[in-house]
Amino acid sequence: MLSIVILTWNSWALLEECLAALPSATAPLATEIIVVDNGSRDGTTAGLARHPEITTITNVTNRGVAPGRNQGLCRARGEFAALLDVDTVPAPGAFATMVARLRADPAVGLVGPKLVDLDGGLQYSCRRFPTLLDKVCRRLPAGVGRALTVDYVIGACQVIRRAALDHVGLLDEHIFYGPEDVDLCLRLQRAGWKVEYVPDAVVMHLERRVTRKLLSSLTARHAYGLGYFFWKHRYLFRRPVIELERRAA
Repeated sequence: MLSIVILTWNSWALLEECLAALPSATAPLATEIIVVDNGSRDGTTAGLARHPEITTITNVTNRGVAPGRNQGLCRARGEFAALLDVDTVPAPGAFATMVARLRADPAVGLVGPKLVDLDGGLQYSCRRFPTLLDKVCRRLPAGVGRALTVDYVIGACQVIRRAALDHVGLLDEHIFYGPEDVDLCLRLQRAGWKVEYVPDAVVMHLERRVTRKLLSSLTARHAYGLGYFFWKHRYLFRRPVIELERRAA
């Protein structure tokens, strides 16, 4: 079974569109959907009440990305767990394609799709590990047409093998907002799991960046998260080198 965890905060219109796309995006997989509402005040609670088939977790306040997603992951029962941003619309078959890749190679712990914008333009969702000097990470080739082992795929959509998640642990809750997705991918690789980019799976991503407002509280928390990430993994200027080997069974 595939468990899909969606975190939302004052985004009911986006959430409705995302949920509407999931039946065709997940078919023919057995699926459960878990929505974590991080203290919305826009009618999200009433909207979700019309979907009794969805497991809903409601927080009184915004607990942040990593803590909120972890709440969903703790409720997830699937062999695979997907973390999905609320501002996404997965294409038909997207999740079946990613799960098939995970099933094809037991050494792969996490995969991510090709992300496109509203007009179909490519978003750079697979990247090199960040350094202090290149906060805008070096991007991998845009023309990749096959599954490719990468440093990390961004957290707008990640599908994770539950065994791999149990091996390395949940998202780091010291990171309120970014880069919890990079941290997870790095921990997985250091534990012997592969991270792959699967371009045959396509997800439209509206990329609603709440940190774009200069000097906002979330911007400050994002900057703290980056500093914490570099401190935690003990590097600044040179990317960590991971020698990936097939994990022992």
